[in-house]
This record gives sequence, structure tokens and C-alpha cells, in this order.
Amino acid sequence: MSDDKEKVVNALGGTRGLIDSGLPALVFMVSFYFTKEIRPSVTYALILSALLTLARLIKKDTIQHALSGLFGVAICAFFATKTGKAENFYLPGLIINVVYGSLYLFLNLIKLPILGLILGPILGENLAWRKDPIRRAAYIKAGWLWVGLFFGRLAVQYPLYRAGNVEMLGIARLVMGYPLFIAVAWGSWLIIRNVPKAKSETEAEIEPA
Repeated sequence: MSDDKEKVVNALGGTRGLIDSGLPALVFMVSFYFTKEIRPSVTYALILSALLTLARLIKKDTIQHALSGLFGVAICAFFATKTGKAENFYLPGLIINVVYGSLYLFLNLIKLPILGLILGPILGENLAWRKDPIRRAAYIKAGWLWVGLFFGRLAVQYPLYRAGNVEMLGIARLVMGYPLFIAVAWGSWLIIRNVPKAKSETEAEIEPA
């Protein structure tokens, strides 16, 4: 059961993945607060992201999230420096929340929850959950938590972005990043673990009569 929990958290980004992407954003926020300069702030964020990626390589650890974090920070830095507006450092994050929130919402509404598509193969049930109404309902229920997460972030952060309030936007992103992710991932796990996994077709075939 604990192995399944770890698989679920890692599949949804993992705590290390959040750290790799969250710390550079924190450095940008702190640097800009004190300097009011975009270029030095994005430079510090990029350097830290590169160091986190390098640390993963040295430890021979999984670098997927570190590399995606580095790429994400680079995109954020590009938006901010290209436009000369510090709040645009957070624009890619807002766009990602729109995309993910809309995707989770749409697939939930057509009863094809994205959590089932992601976690089914990882948990060994593949797509067998689609034929199990109770298991599918659990994935849908957990999916609503993520819909709330993504659109909740937008409801708070977009007005701050429009107002150009960089400091409060950075704080909101920090508070609604790691803490909310942990809460939603934990909530998803509690919902999913309480429903027996669906048996894949292979398991059903080899099960004794």
C-alpha cells in the first residue's frame, strides 16, 4: 500500500519535483523584492535551477522533474525579460493552470478521468477501471480535487497578475504551490486507496475459477 502511495505522488509530480520548480521561483520573488530588477532576479533563479539539475545528475537521481523545472524557469525568465514586466515571470504558470484545469474538467465530465489514465498503468490495473463503476467514480472524485486546485490558483493569482502586484503574486504562488499540492495529492490518495483496484484483463484470465 505504501508503495502505491509513493507511485501516486511521484506520478503527480513528486515533492522533489515541486522543490526543483518552486525554489527558483522563490529566489526570483525574494531577489525582485529587494532589487526591483528583472534581469538579476531571473539570473539567480536560472542559476539555482541549473544547480538543482546538476545535483540530480551527480547523485544519479531521476532528473525528469529537475529538467522540466529548468526548462520552465527558462520560459518564465524569457517572458519576464522579453516584456520587461516582472509579473510575466508567473504568466506561464497561469497558462499551465488554465490548460491542466480545463483538461481535468473536460475529461471528468466525459467520465474519462485523467487520474485513471495516469495512475491505472502505474498501479497495475491499466484501463480496467473503466469497466468498474466504483473505481472509475473514485478517480473522477479525486479528479475534482485537482480541478479545484488549478482553478482556485487562477481565481487568486490572475487578479494579482492583472494588478501587477509581483510580491503578492509570488507569495500566492508559493502558498498555493507545494502546500496545496501535498493536500490535494494526499486527498486523492485517500479517495483512491479506499476502493479496490480493478483487475486487468490479464489478471482476470489467470485467476482460478
